[in-house]
Amino acid sequence: MNAEEYVQQLFVHEDETLAAVRRDIVERGMPPIFVPPHIGQLLSLLIKMNHSREALEIGALGGYSGIWLARGLPLDGHLTSLELNPEYANVAMNNLQRANLGDKVQYLTGPALESLKHLEQEQKRYDFFLIDADKENYPAYLTYAIALANPGAIIAADNALLHGRVTNHEDLSASALAMRKFNETMAHHPLLTAMLITMGDGLAVARVNSNS
Repeated sequence: MNAEEYVQQLFVHEDETLAAVRRDIVERGMPPIFVPPHIGQLLSLLIKMNHSREALEIGALGGYSGIWLARGLPLDGHLTSLELNPEYANVAMNNLQRANLGDKVQYLTGPALESLKHLEQEQKRYDFFLIDADKENYPAYLTYAIALANPGAIIAADNALLHGRVTNHEDLSASALAMRKFNETMAHHPLLTAMLITMGDGLAVARVNSNS
């Protein structure tokens, strides 16, 4: 048993609803790229520890991560989830309803950068962000997250290690270059205090110290 298996066995509490949602995503032929259970539980814990009320998710897929996020929110909390594919957004909403969380979530479909631009124009503000979408746009998503953040907000991003590709500097693909830029920005941005947690495929986490 390796360290991650030990952690999952001891600390992770994935109930049958979450397990069923994972199976549903796979059985529908959707990409099986949802966060692993131990990352989902960590995200939920971070939301609770930060007393977040408004959360923004970039990349919904089938709603698995959305359930973890929504469960971390208080009764009056709300999740806004951005998803490019309307069919995936419908699956996600059905799965949130299956988890009795449908009243906590709103799905916005279409290119995430367009949705983020509209949210900024509407002067929306959030306490927690999960970035888990197309890797090439991670740097731009981070810029919007900082702009949309309340002071003290948490920004989390999955796949920060890109399956080891970020450390292979011979990999000059668009996704690897974007993820290196994203990680470097997280590490050095004057408004962020950040760390990259090496569980799973890497979870980058930052606190927004101020947005002014």
